[in-house]
Amino acid sequence: MEDMLEALRAFDTPSITNVVATYPGNPLCLGLYHPWTQHWYTDQRLRCWYPALGPIVGYAVTAVYGLPDATYSHPSFMDVIDAMEASPQPTVFVFEQRFPPEIAGKVGLSGGNMTSAMQAVGCVGAITNGPSRDIDEIRPMGFQYLTSGVCPGHGPQAIHAINVPVHVAGMDVAPGEIIHMDENGAVKFPADKLAAVLTNVRKLRDEESARMGALHRAKTAQEVRAIMAGQVYGEKG
Repeated sequence: MEDMLEALRAFDTPSITNVVATYPGNPLCLGLYHPWTQHWYTDQRLRCWYPALGPIVGYAVTAVYGLPDATYSHPSFMDVIDAMEASPQPTVFVFEQRFPPEIAGKVGLSGGNMTSAMQAVGCVGAITNGPSRDIDEIRPMGFQYLTSGVCPGHGPQAIHAINVPVHVAGMDVAPGEIIHMDENGAVKFPADKLAAVLTNVRKLRDEESARMGALHRAKTAQEVRAIMAGQVYGEKG
């Protein structure tokens, strides 16, 4: 499994979406979700902080954060670390922030200490619908973040649940799903489809490479039309 996850890092996230669900009419598309009505990839609200790292792939470990509640015995961050260690490796932390609107943009929740602790137990990236902080401190760690932005501080906060379904920036994620993320955003798919996704994205790469090569050689609209229609290069439509 780890070899397949590493192999998926050779592909950008849009290529993964193409075989997961984007083009249901294409034989290489697995059609795992309805492209529009299911929440299987992130929207434009997230920013990738370290695009030079390239694609990151791992098993989802999830959590929900919010304000402390005196009536509830909250899990601790060490419980998150335990969940990461117990998960197949590597992991991506997907945490939904549920804070009141008036403070939601001021919760710089994950910083250098939290990142170092997660990295120690095999976590390679994190995705959240709120801001983060310590961007320069985290940069040399080789740990990826997709967040809504940055801010320098936060107030009291607590973990409300660990390894439950979460919704982050248009994407529903269940614990154990595969997350593929890069500067384009993130996509998820079931872990039992890992081999199929890898097989099909390799085939798609070969097809697109041949098509792009032909397009780069094309000189007329007729040639472009033939190539885009899947015909032999230069064949009349």
